[in-house]
Amino acid sequence: MYSFEYQRPTSVAQAVATLRAQSDAKPLAGGQSLVQAMKLRLARSSHLVDLGGIAELRKIAVSGTEVTIGAMTTHAAVAASADVKKAIKGLAALSGGIGDRQVRNRGTIGGSLANNDPAACYPSAVLALGATIKTTERSIAADDFFKGLYETALKPGELITEVSFPIPQACAYMKFNNPASRFALVGVFVARFANGVRVAVTGAGSCVFRVPEMEAALTKQFSPDAIANIHVDASHLNSDLHASADYRAHLVTVMAQRAVMAA
Repeated sequence: MYSFEYQRPTSVAQAVATLRAQSDAKPLAGGQSLVQAMKLRLARSSHLVDLGGIAELRKIAVSGTEVTIGAMTTHAAVAASADVKKAIKGLAALSGGIGDRQVRNRGTIGGSLANNDPAACYPSAVLALGATIKTTERSIAADDFFKGLYETALKPGELITEVSFPIPQACAYMKFNNPASRFALVGVFVARFANGVRVAVTGAGSCVFRVPEMEAALTKQFSPDAIANIHVDASHLNSDLHASADYRAHLVTVMAQRAVMAA
């Protein structure tokens, strides 16, 4: 690991000011991805800005129509929240299945979304639920946030402050995970709303993506049988030592059917 200076601001304003003052400063959320990359010298920064001391970024609030979660809220806190379980059960279940206990107690929703790992679980929930990512500068719709491999719409110095999830009529997440890392080889989140169904897939490609054909079929008939013969194009999916692109394409349909059944 390369040497760096460590700073721990106590407000969002202080964090933004520190990040803007140093061109290569990086925000540190839970550290479950960044610290590992730094240990391997795959990432470096002269300054780390630890967001862990900012109390205003840790919250869970539920209204009649949405659930709002602060960026520094841990996966474990979301999974354990009675309010989240009641409002969006599938989101709580997804959070409880991320990594192991250490990861769930250190990792945060904001850190996960900003990192945008292609096999992370949270992006599928954010995209399928049509969430809004609120930052220090603006509000970004989920459909506009995820841009590609480890790439988002965030600009330098821009921090996620909270994520607002519309409450669906029903939803569920199903993941076929790597048994060692518990990252998703393929994970599918299905959310049903009064105006239609949204389906988001993680782990299969370079970035989380929606499946319009499944959404249209499930909007007409919310049943596993409605999507049994719908298959995604494998030519744009990941192929590695864990699973081929063709196998991942097969898993998308299987996991989507299981998610619909669970929902």
